Formats: sequence, structure tokens, C-alpha cells
Amino acid sequence: MQVTITQFRKELFKLADVALRGTPVEFSYKGIVFRLMPEAKPSKLSRLTAENILAPDSDFEGDQRRLLAEMQAEWERDWSEL
Repeated sequence: MQVTITQFRKELFKLADVALRGTPVEFSYKGIVFRLMPEAKPSKLSRLTAENILAPDSDFEGDQRRLLAEMQAEWERDWSEL
């Protein structure tokens, strides 16, 4: 992406974000072309944002206790038959 030095000055942070996403930004000043790009290319996974996928009203601890109690009752029933 090539921009003028005036546009680069006005939109510095916006163009820095463009460069972070992987598009090199070029501008010329006094006949010299400058290229803006990150030193290390960020991984695609680093741009992911976490999403809360759990139901907000769930009682996972209570469900775990009930499941464990149910499993233990089944084990005891199976062991009593031995």
C-alpha cells in the first residue's frame, strides 16, 4: 500500500494497524521510499479473541458432584454383586 507522506502523517496509527495485519505500507520522502512493516510477522492465532462459550447460569461444580455421586453409587452396586 503506497501513501503520500502527508497521508502517512495524518493516519499514522491507522496505517500502523494495516501494517500489523500484514500489508506493507510505503511512503516516499525526499525521493526515498520507506516501508513500514512489523519486525516479526504476528501469527494468525495471536489475533484471535477469547469467547465465553459456557452457559452463564450453569452449575458445573454441582453437576460434577452429582455425577461423581451417581458413578459411586453404580460402582458400589456393581461391587456388592461380587
